[in-house]
Amino acid sequence: MKPLEKFLKKQTSQLAGRAVAGGPGGGPGCCGGPGGGGGPGGGGGPAGGLRPLQRRQSVSRLLLPAFLREPPTEPGLEPPVEEEGGEPLGVSEEPGCGGPCWLQLEEVPGPGPIGSGVPLRSPSSYSSDELSPGEPLASPPWAPLGAPERPEHLLNRVLERLAGGTTRDSSASDILLDDIVLTHSLFLPTEKFLQELQHFVQSRNVEGPEGLGRKQACLALLLHFLDTYQGLLQEEEGAGHIIKELYLLIMKDESLYQDLREDTLRLHQLVETVELKIPEESQPPSKQVKPLFRHFRRIDSCLQTRVAFRGSDEIFCRVYMPDHSYVTIRSRLSASVQDILGSVTEKLQYSEEPAEREDALILVAVASSGEKVLLQPTEDCVFTTLGINSHLFACTRDSYEALVPLPEEIQVSPGDTEIHRVEPEDVANHLTAFHWELFRCVHELEFVDYVFHGERGRRETANLELLLQRCSEVTHWVATEVLLCEAPGKRVQLLKKFIKIAAICKQNQDLLSFYAVVMGLDNAAVSRLRLTWEKLPGKFKNLFRKFESLTDPCRNHKSYREVISKMKPPLIPFVPLILKDLTFLHEGSKTLVDGLVNIEKLHSVAEKVRTIRKYRSRPLCLDMEASPHHLQTKAYVRQFQVIDNQNHLFELSYKLEANSQ
Repeated sequence: MKPLEKFLKKQTSQLAGRAVAGGPGGGPGCCGGPGGGGGPGGGGGPAGGLRPLQRRQSVSRLLLPAFLREPPTEPGLEPPVEEEGGEPLGVSEEPGCGGPCWLQLEEVPGPGPIGSGVPLRSPSSYSSDELSPGEPLASPPWAPLGAPERPEHLLNRVLERLAGGTTRDSSASDILLDDIVLTHSLFLPTEKFLQELQHFVQSRNVEGPEGLGRKQACLALLLHFLDTYQGLLQEEEGAGHIIKELYLLIMKDESLYQDLREDTLRLHQLVETVELKIPEESQPPSKQVKPLFRHFRRIDSCLQTRVAFRGSDEIFCRVYMPDHSYVTIRSRLSASVQDILGSVTEKLQYSEEPAEREDALILVAVASSGEKVLLQPTEDCVFTTLGINSHLFACTRDSYEALVPLPEEIQVSPGDTEIHRVEPEDVANHLTAFHWELFRCVHELEFVDYVFHGERGRRETANLELLLQRCSEVTHWVATEVLLCEAPGKRVQLLKKFIKIAAICKQNQDLLSFYAVVMGLDNAAVSRLRLTWEKLPGKFKNLFRKFESLTDPCRNHKSYREVISKMKPPLIPFVPLILKDLTFLHEGSKTLVDGLVNIEKLHSVAEKVRTIRKYRSRPLCLDMEASPHHLQTKAYVRQFQVIDNQNHLFELSYKLEANSQ
């Protein structure tokens, strides 16, 4: 079980417990705490032996300390009681509220498996601000379906309901259609789902209005499916074949053209748009290579508008040797470890059958802290699972223990860094613009794949993982810049600048950047700088207190949820909290109860996904100046150089203030 899942599972059994951070490395921040590798003794040193990749280490290191931490107790940083703009930002104290307080899992009464004593989380147990900005949850549309069905029968029941009444275009039926499309992968794989749809079309050979209604229901479901999945289907060869067969079956019926001409034309356009798996011989000879974060730090790459990644996209990657020399390979994003090693061995002029040699290569991910993770040959999409300053090393098994991380990319040297020369408003606006691009690239179904499908959903979650990496990167950037500033006066000015940046990000409704900056200032290596914080003007101390109370996890992040519920799109939410909510849905109730589908759970998951859709329902417009200085700031914001080794951050902190408590 992965660190994030272990943490969340533990929390469900300790709903009334008090969450505390563990030791010096578990303080507020992005790297410390259990599973996070932060603080002295908690940095996740070299592993004692070969072990498999810890999946999603970036989100684990991002989430655990922030959700476990208590409010800071440094002098002058007590939780506030004042209000901002007439709206309380702090969390009212209640007995027993010392940490995250999760919603109680309720037992749903009634006959059948859904009411037979199995703990389920009803959609109505959510508050409105969890699900959409300011709108209450609509009544679940599943009730007319009657008793729950087995996975292979549920799709037929949905189609029969869509085809059976005059309410096919009603709001309830639209929600039902959306629910089944968004969540079918929880109980039926995509290919099996399409096969069931195809079977429904072929087996229901009924004439007259009833037969036409069935075909219209299939057409509506297929249209919604294609419109929702779009680019994700480009990696599904089997799904593409079934979709083409379904398209031919539906288009063969001339009776559909009379009443649904617009729908059939739209189906034709979607099938052309989502053309799946182009045959190898028809692929263009040269495909554009897309830049990932921290790859070659080229100005022209980082200034490009970010676009969504797919598994077939190609990237450049450096693979290092034990002596820190490297080879550059061109690889698909979804390439397996075996494919990567094949490209490396080809560059190194190894034999064509390296597996039969005693010095066959293995691929290892090495973090800046020295932590090493052996990657298994069948693992794929490893590029998006690397930590901020982690690198891939190819070596023999004999040289595994001797691997050491690359030298720190940032060297401590006198002089001001770029952050001292830019205005807070410019930095905040560029943060918001860049994170909006990244957030727009994340397909809404990546959230479902990430939480519910684990390893099987890896190819569909590359954009989400890059966004989570970026959140962690911003947090470490804040701590890095503060701890590299040796002059006390300039360090105080830097704290003021970061608090201003957080304020502007909140004003921009960029809560991802806001959270990341506040968490960076809450990093244990930064928050321990008592002398620096004491020199901060009272106005900024009070403002930062309000920001801390807004990010306080008490009562299931009540303050944050109240604030975001009052915001209107476009906005960028704190994405890890969405994943946490989905994880609690996953862990708190079963998808199948006695072999029957838990339809309330499906509806709750779909509601959370629709929230993401609503956040992005309007375009983001920021008024930013176009000038050489603007481009320089844009390049700086999109290519941070950070220290993600918490041990190193603490070393820098103790050099600045050795005796701070």
